[in-house]
Amino acid sequence: MTDRTYTIALAGNPNVGKSTVFNALTHLHQHTGNWPGKTVATARGCFTYRRETYTLVDLPGTYSLFAESPEEEIARDFICSGEADATLVVADATCLERNLNLVLQVMECTHPVVLCVNLLDEARKKGIEVDLTALQDALGIPVVGTAVRGGEGLDSLLSTLRQAVHRPLPPPRPQVAYPDVTDLPPDQRQDALAAALMARAAELTALAVHLPDRADRRDRRLDRLLTSKATGIPVMLLLLGLVFWLTIAGANVPSELLSSALMGLQEPLRSLLGFLPPAVQSALVDGVYRTVAWVVSVMLPPMAIFFPLFTLLEDAGYLPRVAFNLDHAFRKAGAHGRQSLTMCMGFGCNACGVMGCRIIDSPRERLIAILTNSFVPCNGRFPTLIALLTMFFVTGSGLAGSLASAALLLAAIVLAVAMTLAASKLLSCTVLRGTPSAFSLELPPYRMPQIGRTLIRSILDRTVFVLGRAVLVAAPAGLLIWLLGNLTVGGTPLLTACARFLEPVGALMGLDGMILLAFVLGFPANEIVIPILLMGYLSTGTLTAYTGLAELKLLLVQNGWTWETALCATVFTLFHFPCGTTSATIYRETGSVKWTALAVALPTLTGFLLCTAVHLSVCLWQ
Repeated sequence: MTDRTYTIALAGNPNVGKSTVFNALTHLHQHTGNWPGKTVATARGCFTYRRETYTLVDLPGTYSLFAESPEEEIARDFICSGEADATLVVADATCLERNLNLVLQVMECTHPVVLCVNLLDEARKKGIEVDLTALQDALGIPVVGTAVRGGEGLDSLLSTLRQAVHRPLPPPRPQVAYPDVTDLPPDQRQDALAAALMARAAELTALAVHLPDRADRRDRRLDRLLTSKATGIPVMLLLLGLVFWLTIAGANVPSELLSSALMGLQEPLRSLLGFLPPAVQSALVDGVYRTVAWVVSVMLPPMAIFFPLFTLLEDAGYLPRVAFNLDHAFRKAGAHGRQSLTMCMGFGCNACGVMGCRIIDSPRERLIAILTNSFVPCNGRFPTLIALLTMFFVTGSGLAGSLASAALLLAAIVLAVAMTLAASKLLSCTVLRGTPSAFSLELPPYRMPQIGRTLIRSILDRTVFVLGRAVLVAAPAGLLIWLLGNLTVGGTPLLTACARFLEPVGALMGLDGMILLAFVLGFPANEIVIPILLMGYLSTGTLTAYTGLAELKLLLVQNGWTWETALCATVFTLFHFPCGTTSATIYRETGSVKWTALAVALPTLTGFLLCTAVHLSVCLWQ
């Protein structure tokens, strides 16, 4: 093995399989997805070929090197720096003409360049034929055809890259006949240069690509259904409702089994801690362990269902259609169209949604998306929402009951989206004034997801990651909850004393002090709100499980709950401060205590005002 390490720059348009090429060569398994903007910073990985070491630098996906966005600046600066020994440009065989625009620009900036025409398998399915030899002769650079997801062409690609760094071809002749733009106004010069690039790309496509008449008929039929003004939004709501129903119906039994298994370990754990004083044993087992077990048993099953379903929609190419459908609404709110994607990620986990805001170029619009992501409920709030809606507003059981619960949950989600838009508009008109930025939204071809890989990656990359964070926050919270339930002041548990302190605010909102305290103590993880509420009502001193919704409703009614209380509690479940994990993520993404505090205050104030309005309206009506 030689001591020299060769550097390969990896460039390409968004959504051409660039990250898949990176994963296949380096085995680092960078997350891939079928929507633009997945890679927003460079990623580096190494691989060995014929006893030589190569460093592959995955540059952000970009359509051009004219540097109109941070992604384009990063890609352009690295390519032009001369740091790479060769540049590998990945193009999509199903829409080669658009991709060749970037290829031509890269060829003008650096040498040697290797063109990887990827997704040949999808091109064949559509009847698209690409003459790789003719394209190579016309460009004067090596051209390799691949279908990387199936492993096709990887050996040839590796061999070509090795030859490019050791025995590069002579620099190709100039490809683009640029017009003289000296006399043109500055704002027209770039348009003239871009037109020349597009004309050359069209010539190369006509030379090397044969398109059948029906190449994209299926995609167009689907787009007429999924993106039209008449059916786009209704179909989107139906799909979202289906995902919610599958999550609700599928998570119940695994959650119960997991809860039984984890709770059954309490006594063996207590025996292992027998050398400790009884109070310490109770604090660790009934406080820390029981809280963590609750969080795991309630969070894991729905996340293990929701995240794979969400990832399947992403890989199939549907999420860009969601952004297309909602782009106008978000632009009217002064926000970015891609915020719809990060908002959808928030349904699974608000912390993931906040991290996903990195795909938004504009700092102002990225901040709006971060500050409003908690307006949509994550899967941690779903159990509470479902329980409240089912107990007080759904009649019937079985399939009909679960469908009714899913329909009511969907209505709550529509309200949450509307409030997200309203909050975005408020921010864009006040502390974050500005003009919405334009962006290129590519509608990628529909693809059959790789189900096995999707399940594994979604569980490892999202479910386990988020669950790990929640456990770290829930453990110390469990100790605090135990202390409040077991320490007394004048014979009254601290939990009850705190609830009495919050009673006036709760009464104004149509709630009571114990409900508010349950939300406050549920800050580490929204899943423990109901157990804390039961613990306070029953004065058990530890988190309490409920055996069924009927028993839970009876207990709540005995403690003064009415349909108005349930409605106000549902509204506050929708709109209150983000959990501890999300708040920490907001601080890490913004680096600002001020913006983190605003992200906490904004949904909380919204929930307070809406609950108060509901309560006052009911009082006036009665």
